[in-house]
Amino acid sequence: MENPRWTGVYPAVTTKFTESGLVDVDAIEKHLDWQIRSGVHGIIAIGSLGENQALTSDEKQLIIKTAVATSAGRVPVLAGAAENSTRAACRFVEDSAKNGADGVMVLPPMVYPCDQRETIDYFRTVAEASDLPIMIYNNPVSYKTDVSPEMFVDLADEEKFVAIKESSGITSRIIDIINLTNDRYQIFTGVDTIALESLLIGAVGWVAGLVCAFPEETVEIHRLATNGSIEEARALYRWFMPLLHLDVSTKLVQNIKLVESIVCEGSEVMRSPRLPLVGKERECV
Repeated sequence: MENPRWTGVYPAVTTKFTESGLVDVDAIEKHLDWQIRSGVHGIIAIGSLGENQALTSDEKQLIIKTAVATSAGRVPVLAGAAENSTRAACRFVEDSAKNGADGVMVLPPMVYPCDQRETIDYFRTVAEASDLPIMIYNNPVSYKTDVSPEMFVDLADEEKFVAIKESSGITSRIIDIINLTNDRYQIFTGVDTIALESLLIGAVGWVAGLVCAFPEETVEIHRLATNGSIEEARALYRWFMPLLHLDVSTKLVQNIKLVESIVCEGSEVMRSPRLPLVGKERECV
């Protein structure tokens, strides 16, 4: 298998719903097309920001098919795999492959925090379910399972593990992984508030949140950092930072959907138990 080269800005896009709470295919198509025309390098559908856990299996595959059709080969589309069991994750990956996904971003199992042995077995078993390349998503802050740099050494012999979304919030993790695995993985930062720092120390990409409303600005920061235009990148990053803080919150979906509704005609409709922001939280956004 020839591994893809994933780099650049990959929006973790929000899922659009109609006022009655159904998946809004037309709104998803419009938003994804705008993101791609604005210069993003890939799309991640139904990640955490996409309210993965609030969707049915059929809805997840509808969104993946919509994203694949809208991209039409312009950028790779990765499907977010966030399931409660190994069996469910394997089924999701199989279905995503059938529906044209270019890869999958795989989270550790939801609900149950795995130990090291269980986590490694989970990822290896999911990798066997299809030929799709995989981005492993490490977010111990939110999901309580930590994929350590040493575990990535253990997983390095599986060619389907192409990339890492590193969201521990510890920037030195990026250097540790690179030092231990000899540039084996394409590392993406998954935390908006440490994105520039991460790009400057070795990350090749940024799985971003506020990009959902500011794609051109996000892409420009990546371009400037990659080209070595550090002063310009830093100036834009400083301007962006008050917004980027909205991504590092248990209410990131509410925050970013409100920003979208202000900036790009998005909708605040989301699945319960999430509700639109009120009071000081809303005023802050």
